[in-house]
Formats: sequence, C-alpha cells, structure tokens
Amino acid sequence: MSNKGVIATVTLLCFVLSAALGFGAGEAEDEVAVEVDELNVLGVWTGDTQDRFQQVLADFTERTGIPAEYEPAGRDIGTVLGTQIEGGNPPDVALLPQPGLLVEFAERGELQPLESVVGDQVDENYAEVWRDLATVDGELYGVWYKAANKSFFWYNENVYRDAGVEPAETWDDLIRNAEIISDFGIPPFSIGGGSAWTLTDWFENIYLHSAGPDRYDQLTNHEIPWTHHTVREAMQLFVDIVERREWLAGGVEGTLEATHPEGIVKPFLDPPQAAMAYGADFSAGAIIDETDAEIGGTARFFPFPTIGGSSPSVVGGGDVAVAFTDSDETRDLIRYLASPEAAEVWAPLGGFTSPNQKVDPAVYPDEVSRGSAEALQTAEVFRFDLSDLQPSAFGSTAGQGLFGLMTDLVRNPDELDTILERLEQEAAAAHGD
Repeated sequence: MSNKGVIATVTLLCFVLSAALGFGAGEAEDEVAVEVDELNVLGVWTGDTQDRFQQVLADFTERTGIPAEYEPAGRDIGTVLGTQIEGGNPPDVALLPQPGLLVEFAERGELQPLESVVGDQVDENYAEVWRDLATVDGELYGVWYKAANKSFFWYNENVYRDAGVEPAETWDDLIRNAEIISDFGIPPFSIGGGSAWTLTDWFENIYLHSAGPDRYDQLTNHEIPWTHHTVREAMQLFVDIVERREWLAGGVEGTLEATHPEGIVKPFLDPPQAAMAYGADFSAGAIIDETDAEIGGTARFFPFPTIGGSSPSVVGGGDVAVAFTDSDETRDLIRYLASPEAAEVWAPLGGFTSPNQKVDPAVYPDEVSRGSAEALQTAEVFRFDLSDLQPSAFGSTAGQGLFGLMTDLVRNPDELDTILERLEQEAAAAHGD
C-alpha cells in the first residue's frame, strides 16, 4: 500500500456537493484549497467487475474531492488483509465477500464501529436482515454494497422446447425434466464444480427449501450437527443428481474441472453441452461475454424450485464495506457506499444487484438484474450463503471444509455418511466446540 501519503488538492465546492447527498465532509461559504489523503480500498473484484467498481470510486471522488485507489485481492482477501494488518498497514476500507470475515475482524478489534457514522442510513435504506448480517455483539460494523441472488437455474430455451419440458416449479418437476432431457440425448445439468462454491450453493438451496429457515440458522450456527437427519436428507437429494453421471455435462471430471464461468456457459454453446446450469444473477456476465445466446431469448432462468411445498426462498451473497481506519475521509466513503447514488453508478453497467431498497429499479439494464433485485426484496425467506457465514477455514478455503468435502461427495456419492461425519468433525473444530 504505497500510496497512503498521496495528497490531493481539492476545493470545498466538492464537499458542498457531497453534503447535499448526505455523505459529505462538511460545508463552507468560500472555496478553499485543502489537502486530503488518498483512501486505499481493498476488494475481491478483478477484470470487468474491478473496472466497474473503479467507476464508482471515480464518482465518489468527483462528488467529494477525496481520491481513492482500489486494490484487487482476489478470493484470498482474508489472507491478504491478515498480512496487511500484521504489517501495520491495513486498507482504509475493504469490501468483504463473507460475513464470517467481518465477524472475525470485528471480534479481533480490527474494525471501526459504524453505528454513529451510518446507522440511520442503514435503517432507512436497507431491510433489517442486512443490518443483522453486519452486526457483531450489538455493534454495526459494515454496509452491504453489492448483493447476489444465488437461487437461479439458467436454461437453454431451445433445448427445453425441443425436449417438450417447462421450467420446474418443484423439485419433483426438476427431476422429471432431467429424466426427459437425458432421454432426449443431452446431459440435463452443468455444474461448474471447479469453483467449489457452486457445490455448497446447491446444498444450501436444497437445505433452505427442504429443512426451512430455522434449521438453516441452527446449522449455520452449529447448533445442530452435520450428521443431523435433515442435513442427510438434503445431501441425499444432491446425491440423487450427481450419482447419475450421465446427467452431468462432462461427467465427474468435467464437472469438477469446470469453473463457474466455464460451467454456466455449457448450455449455451453451439452445440449445447447441457440443458441447464445452476448459477446466480451475476452468471449473466459470462453468458453474454462467452456465448452468442441472448439473455431473455435462448438464455433464460427460473428460481430454485420449491421442495415439499416450501415458501419462495432465496440464498444470497454479497460484499460488505468495512472500515479499518478512523478518519473523516473513510467515514465519507462508507456513507457514500450506503447511498443509492453509489449503487446507481454500477447498476446500469450490469453484473450488479444492490440490497439498497432506495435504488431505482429503472437503472438496471436487463430483466435479470431487475428480477434479481425484486426477488431479494420480496422473498418470503432470505438467508445468506451458509458457507460464507462459517469460520473461513471451514466455509471458504479451497480444498478443505465444505469446499473440499463437497468435492469429495461428487467424486464418491456412495460415501455420504462418511463425508457427513467428516463435515461434523471439521465444523466442530472450526467453531471451537
């Protein structure tokens, strides 16, 4: 972080503009040159998503005169942050992809409390669940800037039409469709298991729909074991799919080698390699970039089907902004990220959904984004991605915990009971039980 001391000369005209939106640093009658330290911002985004977030920071700088530099850390952001903190040089603001990381850093005393900074904005702009997800021991530590609806199946409309099936509303419909599509001569499912979060998301969606939100919360908090009968029943539904090797695009190895972007496009290649793929609202980006399929035309989506009459339910993810330093500039950026204006910079660019209820739906560029935002706001049941709520060693580390053992389950579905016992052992260790 070599730019900590970069100085920008700005005028208080910028501060007046930002104050009018509720996140400025102050007001003055005259334009006076002041010196402002550059903010350092860390996040997981790279590529196109990095470019889009940098446009958000550029808007913040234009409004406030405060320069901000973004550093991409990739998915290993927890390790990067730990190293920076140990070196005494944390970023001013970080956008964390897991509530578990927020809890870890808050409990270690690394984060700045934000109730007095942005609590009123959070109450005004967000549903209560988003405050709860950023609160540790009664103290608010974060603002949710970006959200994701992770309860989607993407499907090829042409394949569905030719096979004579309609999007499934129930789990039984999904299995019946898979049998018909397989008989039609194409694998029904593409699973980008090389990105192990797709495997954990399959389970999380099945579990939320089959066991219900209360059990989901209990499992999240390790109040019931991973050997509980409701967990086994949900895992068995997943096994019912992956043990049918002919149902998987590329078989077992193809499933576990394909990353999420590689897996999500398989239904939309020419010729299609699958009929449908589990994904999320942000999966549209890969489909648009890597195929000729038109969103809303050949490429369509349906919500994760209900199980046993379950209520409409959404498993979601997101990125939460937290503050590591205590300065006027840092507080201004946090206030900005909690505003609808910050979301409305990225939303028209695509690949983005905001949990901020004050964002105008008209700014979203397509039906996927608008539909995702509406589902997040209207779902009868919403729960955050379970693996992201776990201690990182169990929930979000490659090759171990949930990621490693769900991969093992795809390879060896007949070892379900053994894998559940190993999950329980690793969960107990991670939770300190």
